[in-house]
Amino acid sequence: QVQLVESGGGLVQPGGSLRLSCAASGFTFSSRTMSWYRQAPGKERELVAFISSGGGVTNYKDSVKGRFTISRDNAKNTAYLQMNSLKPEDTAVYYCKAGVGSTANWGQGTQVTVSS
Repeated sequence: QVQLVESGGGLVQPGGSLRLSCAASGFTFSSRTMSWYRQAPGKERELVAFISSGGGVTNYKDSVKGRFTISRDNAKNTAYLQMNSLKPEDTAVYYCKAGVGSTANWGQGTQVTVSS
């Protein structure tokens, strides 16, 4: 059974940092791409960052480039999203996704709130 469990969310002040983790099980982690998405209240879910199965290719939403870093540790079956210089507009539920298309799997999400 595929499981993706996000952690690391919370309340942080503007300019602060958080590191999200996505612990995976039930599949061969190293063979699948990983992505982080987010969904703010009243908005559609959007792609934030992507990393290839081997970690050699990454892509980011323009508004987070230079502030967020996606990474993965295939030995630990875990993906990460390091978020620095957080802004109020980064407030959302963050989800990790394994794979793409109709066979993708999603985690349950973790809340990130950026507020003073």
